[in-house]
Amino acid sequence: MSDAAKPDHEESHHPYRRPRDAATLILIDRSHARPRVLVGRRHDNVVFMPGKYVFPGGSVDKTDNRIPVAAPIPQELEANLLKGSPKTEPSRARSLAIAAIREACEETGLCLGCRCDNGTHKLSGVWQPFADAGLLPDPSGLFLIARAITPPGRVRRFDTRFFTADASSIAHRVEGVVHADAELVELVWVEIGSEPLADAHMMTKNVLRELDKRLATGPLRHDAPIPFFHFYGGKMQMDILPGH
Repeated sequence: MSDAAKPDHEESHHPYRRPRDAATLILIDRSHARPRVLVGRRHDNVVFMPGKYVFPGGSVDKTDNRIPVAAPIPQELEANLLKGSPKTEPSRARSLAIAAIREACEETGLCLGCRCDNGTHKLSGVWQPFADAGLLPDPSGLFLIARAITPPGRVRRFDTRFFTADASSIAHRVEGVVHADAELVELVWVEIGSEPLADAHMMTKNVLRELDKRLATGPLRHDAPIPFFHFYGGKMQMDILPGH
């Protein structure tokens, strides 16, 4: 789950920490009159946001850039990921996209990939579900919706990129990942602005507002403007990064 920014009441006197790269994936079902997004409800006993509905996400793993893929990330997506400061290297851009797919599979059991004859033997560990299904992760259908950096002074800080993908990208489902004792106890497809999202994290709401605007204009495009939320002088700023 993405911790792009902590709640306003969190203590903010911790020493400076460099934000860790993180990625969140928002899956969209556009087969209804109003688009729906996939959220998971967190276990009531977890420390951070118990019982809240969240999107799958987490930190980039050092092995993400070495994972074989079914298709490269689109050049337009890579260009968008390189925008904003701190700067992002091309190899890191790929890692971010792959991390979003990995986290979604780990937390929801949903795998975004394509069937491939070669390369699956190189997958293991958290990627084993892909190998078992004869899949390689496929980042070619991802779009960057927003970027957000946790305020300074927090005990944990993240530089999170919010990706989205269509539900049709789901190629395989691992059963048993979501259950009563897991981090996510249920998955729900909900309309943006619906009741389960009413008490969502502030940054989640910000990103969803921007996503709703994008969806209202038609199919997602890489050349759409990208909001970049960060903090300066103790206040949240929103810059607009031009899409590629």
